[in-house]
Amino acid sequence: MSKPESSEQNRSRRRFLSGVVALGAGSVLAGCDRISGSASVKRALGSVEQLTYKAQRLIASRQSLAQEFDKSQIAPVFRPNGTTNPQEGYYRAWVANDFADWRLTIDGLVEEPMTLSLEELGAMPSRTQITRHDCVEGWSCIGQWTGVPLADLLDRVRPRDQARFVVFHCADHTYGGSDLYYESLDMVESYHPQTILAYALNDAALPVANGAPLRLRAERQLGYKQAKYVMRLELVESFKDIQRGKGGYWEDRGYNWWAGI
Repeated sequence: MSKPESSEQNRSRRRFLSGVVALGAGSVLAGCDRISGSASVKRALGSVEQLTYKAQRLIASRQSLAQEFDKSQIAPVFRPNGTTNPQEGYYRAWVANDFADWRLTIDGLVEEPMTLSLEELGAMPSRTQITRHDCVEGWSCIGQWTGVPLADLLDRVRPRDQARFVVFHCADHTYGGSDLYYESLDMVESYHPQTILAYALNDAALPVANGAPLRLRAERQLGYKQAKYVMRLELVESFKDIQRGKGGYWEDRGYNWWAGI
C-alpha cells in the first residue's frame, strides 16, 4: 500500500494540476480591454491575452515573488479607490458592531465548507508583507498587509478536483449598480505564498475605505483584482453562471481577466 500524501505533497500536486488545467482555460477568459470593432479583431486580441497567460504559466516560477519593500517606503496614507464606504444595510450593521457578526463563508467545490469569524481568522497563522499596489488607472501605493494565506484556508476546506478557480464575492454594489463586486483567481495564483486575505493595513485593523474587514491581496496582479469587502469564497469549475460570466466585475465590463504584472 502506498503512503498517503503529506499536506505539502498534496498542495504541490494540486498546484501542478491546476496549472495544467489553467492552460486550457482560454474559453473563460475575457477577450480584450474595452475593445470596439469587428468580431475577428476581438477574437485576435483575445488570443493574445490567452497567449500571455499561458506563456507566463510556462516560463515563470509558480513561486516567484512580487517585490517587497522596506517599512520606510510605506505611504503615510494608503490611497483608497473604488467603493470606499458601502451603504448596504447589512454592511452598516457589521460596521456598527465592529464586525462581530460578520462571517466569511467558503463553499462551492470543496469537501468541507466552512464559516469563519474575524476573530477565528485572526487566530490563524498569518503573513505580513510590504508590497506595491499598481492600479490600472496609472498610480501606485506601498502598504503593509497582514492576513491569512489563502493556501491555508484552501487546505482546510479541501478543494475537489474539479475546482479551477476561487471566486471572491464582496459586500458592495460598486458605484450603486445592481451587481455586487466580485473577482476570481485560478488555483495557481490562489496557492501563491503572497496571496492573502488581509485584515490589517500598516499595523492597524483594515479601514473601511480599504476594504474592512477582509480584502484580497494577490500581489502579482493589478489593483482591480484585489477584491475588497470579501464575504464569501466560492470554488468553481467555470464562471458561466456567475453574473455576466467573465470572472470579475470589471471583466464583465471589458477588462482582461488575466491581470498579471
